[in-house]
Amino acid sequence: MNEISPTVWIITITVIVALLAFDFFFHVRKAHIPTLKEAAVWSAIYVGLAVVFGGILWATLGHEIGVEYFNGYILEKALSVDNLFVFLIIMASFKVPREDQQKVLLFGIVFALITRTIFILLGKAAIDAAQWVFYIFGAFLIWTAIHMLMPEKGSDEADNMMIRLVRRFVHTSDHYDGDKLFTIENGKRVLTPMLLVMLAIGGTDILFAFDSIPAIYGVTQNVFLVFSATAFSLMGLRQLFFLIDGFLDRLVYLNFGLTAILGFIGVKLVVHALHTNDVPFINGGEPWHGIPEIDPYQSLYVILGILILTIVASLLTPSGKALSTASALHREASAYLNRHVEQTPEERAEQYRKIMELEKKLEGFKSKHVDKHTKDDHDDIVEKAHALHAAGK
Repeated sequence: MNEISPTVWIITITVIVALLAFDFFFHVRKAHIPTLKEAAVWSAIYVGLAVVFGGILWATLGHEIGVEYFNGYILEKALSVDNLFVFLIIMASFKVPREDQQKVLLFGIVFALITRTIFILLGKAAIDAAQWVFYIFGAFLIWTAIHMLMPEKGSDEADNMMIRLVRRFVHTSDHYDGDKLFTIENGKRVLTPMLLVMLAIGGTDILFAFDSIPAIYGVTQNVFLVFSATAFSLMGLRQLFFLIDGFLDRLVYLNFGLTAILGFIGVKLVVHALHTNDVPFINGGEPWHGIPEIDPYQSLYVILGILILTIVASLLTPSGKALSTASALHREASAYLNRHVEQTPEERAEQYRKIMELEKKLEGFKSKHVDKHTKDDHDDIVEKAHALHAAGK
């Protein structure tokens, strides 16, 4: 495996820090809502930088290194889009003003980069200490894939333990004060919802790192490639959020695609562990080569194939379109019922108008496509939203 010189490490880290600093000072520092053109241009620039970086690695360090980098980058980019779903739910729950969402997203990216770097180093130390750790990584990813297929219990990602503890022991406000983290209310210094949002995002970032890092070690064990692919996948995530904000609801089968990818990588890790086996109670402590290992090219084809199939199924099938509409309706109704942060009558009216539009759109689908995507709890939430509106609240 190619050794990466300290100079290359320093240059890579400097470029990443410079990109984050540029993002803050030239885009995020002054609160504004990015235009679609701005989001599209900068998303393309960040993807282009990641591709150029991978091309340089391919040309200077060989095709195997290049393929492993692109494997890791595509995998982490797909997982980062899944992060955006949760960020969207959290910011909708806290009703973060649109112009202040950029700062929350940049915080989430920086925090994610820090937590993932820690997990990358811990993962590398574990691998170097014992190859059998691949059994644990593989089993964990397979368990995660199975868990992702289980029905959700309707928990609110924004209402995690960290937030409940803060609300219990610290004075908090229901009102935003621009993008400030603290404000003065009734003569007292209190936390604004902005800080609570950042705490919620930070807590979910840690949970995402548990899946992300074992997964990328399944496609490459080169710590430099793991770090650089992870970092470049997070770059531009803020712009991507504003670019595909309305598009996120339509990627309804992404969860199934990620489930398949994580399951595939979990099996790949277990097979690799068998090929390097030294655990006494498995095959007498000897390596077992009964199943051929999956090479980087095969991994790349499988990951890309699953993602393409997932996107096509989400966007083009009638069932996918019905599910995306039902998901959007559920999210808007839930946001309408959540009244932690005050809204103007105009904002409430606009939110209810969206609910009515989505209900009408859902009625346009055939019942066989709608019924399997709408459950009792879904209908209850929508009915409660109607009742709240009828009561003039």
